[in-house]
Amino acid sequence: MKLADVIDIRHGFAFRGEFFSDSPTGFILATPGNFAIGGGFRSGKAKYYNGPVPDEYCLSEGDIIVTMTDLSKDADTLGYSASVPASANTFLHNQRIGKIVPKGNINLRFIYWLMRTPAYRDEILASYTGSTVKHTSPSRILSFQFDCPSLEDQGRIASILDILDNKIDLNCRTNETLEAIARALFQDWFVGFGPTRAKMAGQAAYLAPEIWKLFPDRLDDEEKPEGWTVEPVDNVASFLNGLALQKYPAGEGAFLPAIKIAQLRSESTHSADRVSVGIPCEYVVEEGDILFSWSGSLLCKFWNGERGALNQHLFKVTSGRFPDWFIFEWIQHYMPDFQAIAESKATTMGHIQRHHLTESLVTIPSSCVMKQADLIIGSHIRKIKENHKESRNLSELRDLLLPRLMSGEIRIRDAGKMVEDAL
Repeated sequence: MKLADVIDIRHGFAFRGEFFSDSPTGFILATPGNFAIGGGFRSGKAKYYNGPVPDEYCLSEGDIIVTMTDLSKDADTLGYSASVPASANTFLHNQRIGKIVPKGNINLRFIYWLMRTPAYRDEILASYTGSTVKHTSPSRILSFQFDCPSLEDQGRIASILDILDNKIDLNCRTNETLEAIARALFQDWFVGFGPTRAKMAGQAAYLAPEIWKLFPDRLDDEEKPEGWTVEPVDNVASFLNGLALQKYPAGEGAFLPAIKIAQLRSESTHSADRVSVGIPCEYVVEEGDILFSWSGSLLCKFWNGERGALNQHLFKVTSGRFPDWFIFEWIQHYMPDFQAIAESKATTMGHIQRHHLTESLVTIPSSCVMKQADLIIGSHIRKIKENHKESRNLSELRDLLLPRLMSGEIRIRDAGKMVEDAL
């Protein structure tokens, strides 16, 4: 059976550029940037629209869309499907995005997953046109042939895969909440000095008594809590710049993926360059390491991917004195300043320099406050890391089961049991 037997692909609308906006309008253009590598919906910087909107080009939650244009070297997202998420805004069906429309008795969630299989992907890659900008078309997509199971089995297959994706999505949303809580506590305790200022103002305690009593009662002449100290951020942590990894090509056999700014941004080593495993050990990146891109797109993240090699323009940040979350939050605190410095550079690739780190001061609390902060703020960060690791394992299981379920290589019941055991 061909996809053309069960679905159509409807073209999007050429929304006029003069109405594009960076300010919220209630309408967001769906673009190829909303497709994740491997398929699925990816949120990013929203491109809003404030012009007239034809009703038939308003997307609804659960609509299946497909991208037909890709600018990446390896056509990373070309032809993949995504499902429109629930949102307070309305997503618009933009040009070069196709909308899947059922023609017959077919489960659209099954089609969504079918369009994320390696077999489908191989056919898209074999038939696209263009070099810098890759294109596919409805006719090429609809020509894909597949074995179609019964409608009941379609639903069961889609349900198994949806369970995994839903748990991954739940972990992501949980992490967003945990990150916000951790950042708010950090800002209050170590930047705004909220507990000490509240004590000075005679305000009621808003922390548990055993924690509240640990904070100093007054600020010193430097306007920091009495007894606390200040040091440059590059004095409390080591910022190791990466290698020019093209000098370390991989040989036969084992290799490490090169972690560059693109990999840090996407949190994936998909299509990464291969590097020799013989690089100096300090340049090996492990899961959970703090990575900070100081050039181009400035960002700082805990690395959530596989073991890799640290490329130039990235710092691996470590500290033998303080917990990793403490260093991470201070870098995030100064990130707007770092980004402004980089943007002010009259070069094609803005960056910061070492002296900008030295000029960024860190307030260091007493050991008893740090201990409590590690129990509270640190526990949130550790849970975030646990959720990231679980999501990566679930993604690997999903990617293992997907082609096997579609081909009938694994029984649906057995796949369901594997998912139950993983959750």
